[in-house]
Amino acid sequence: MSNNQSKTDEKANLMHEPPSDRFISNLTKKTVAIILAGGRGSRLKNLTDWRAKPAVQFGGKFRIIDFPLSNCINSGIRRINVATQYKAQSLIQHIQRGWGFLRGEFNEYVNIIPAQQRLSDDWYKGTADAVYQNIDLLREGGGKYVLILAGDHIYKMDYGKMLATHVTSKADMTVACINVSLEEAKGFGVVSVDELDKVVKFTEKPANPQPMPDNPAQAFASMGIYIFNAKFLYEQLILDAGDADSSHDFGADIIPRIIHKNHVQAHRFTDSCINAKSNNYYWRDVGTIDAYWEANMELTKVIPELNLYDREWPIWTYQEQLPPAKFVFNDDGRTGSATDSLVSGGCLISGSCVTNSVLFSDVHVSDYCTIEGAVILPKSTIGRNVVLKNVVIDRSCNIPDGMQIGVDLALDAKRFYVSEKGIVLVTPDMLGQDLYRVI
Repeated sequence: MSNNQSKTDEKANLMHEPPSDRFISNLTKKTVAIILAGGRGSRLKNLTDWRAKPAVQFGGKFRIIDFPLSNCINSGIRRINVATQYKAQSLIQHIQRGWGFLRGEFNEYVNIIPAQQRLSDDWYKGTADAVYQNIDLLREGGGKYVLILAGDHIYKMDYGKMLATHVTSKADMTVACINVSLEEAKGFGVVSVDELDKVVKFTEKPANPQPMPDNPAQAFASMGIYIFNAKFLYEQLILDAGDADSSHDFGADIIPRIIHKNHVQAHRFTDSCINAKSNNYYWRDVGTIDAYWEANMELTKVIPELNLYDREWPIWTYQEQLPPAKFVFNDDGRTGSATDSLVSGGCLISGSCVTNSVLFSDVHVSDYCTIEGAVILPKSTIGRNVVLKNVVIDRSCNIPDGMQIGVDLALDAKRFYVSEKGIVLVTPDMLGQDLYRVI
């Protein structure tokens, strides 16, 4: 048998032969996760003035942090740490209310670990430093493997399958990778691999991304999801912490340093994505107002790419106990209706037409309004005769009677934030209303 044929067979065994459920469940039981959820997400502009990006609401009833947390639970990983830093109160409150169902006596938990200057006088200086500053807590968790996650993306993924790739390839570290176009890859950390998907090069936001070996039109982009052998991770974090020239980041420092002398494996998101349809693998970085609005709007389609109705891989969250949504009046020109929209509990639509919109909990819409392409966060009130088109309305906004938003963008730009694609963001501050400074 030729050497090339041997490598081909080895790759087939590693990447395509499904591991047993028993094998995967044994791996997940030995894994401790840490979700890095301390970032502001400044590209979301005023939407993150009073909350961290992972705490931003999404999809009518969820928060962004619910997706990596749910992926952990559904994958069988039940020792989870959430590292917080920037304006974390709403995030902490949400996790306390919605994620306290694990049983400590079974060594299951979702621990909130705020930045505490545990090992120095500094706050978190980078992704690697955020893990390093909590190294004692991770060691106490006792896992053989450490799963490191970003807390600010929308996707469904079985981390157990990534763990299987990590163990069967005998890697020291494994990086989850998503296929992106070469143009998109310029904004990512790009992973170059050999024929067995072993990482041979890592380049942060390259001008000329290297294509995948089996697809010259696409590149491997890092998803910011890593699995380490625990002992190896701790050694690398301690080494990095002592490097005065390091920025203490996994992508910028840790991965480039270890790929030439240690085994770093790439894991294809296509092998662990949940509910993929027609080879369309759902992963969204809702890091800008445009991307955030578009991802919410996608959910209003008849068959959206992200299935929120999946009972086999549900997204868990905290939800306030509220009455059912209610639609009132059926008079000429005054009909309470909503089409191609998500309307959450506690909403009241009175004699107004809502289309292609996402209304979060406890939103009240008064008479004679036209609402189209709107993402309206919880506890907002829309006055009479209001027109909203292609907008994001922040939590607890009170839109005055007769106001039109999204109709005259030049006027909107003087009082609100208008994105590159013409999406208008409205917050209570912009309306001159009292700062609520919460969630």
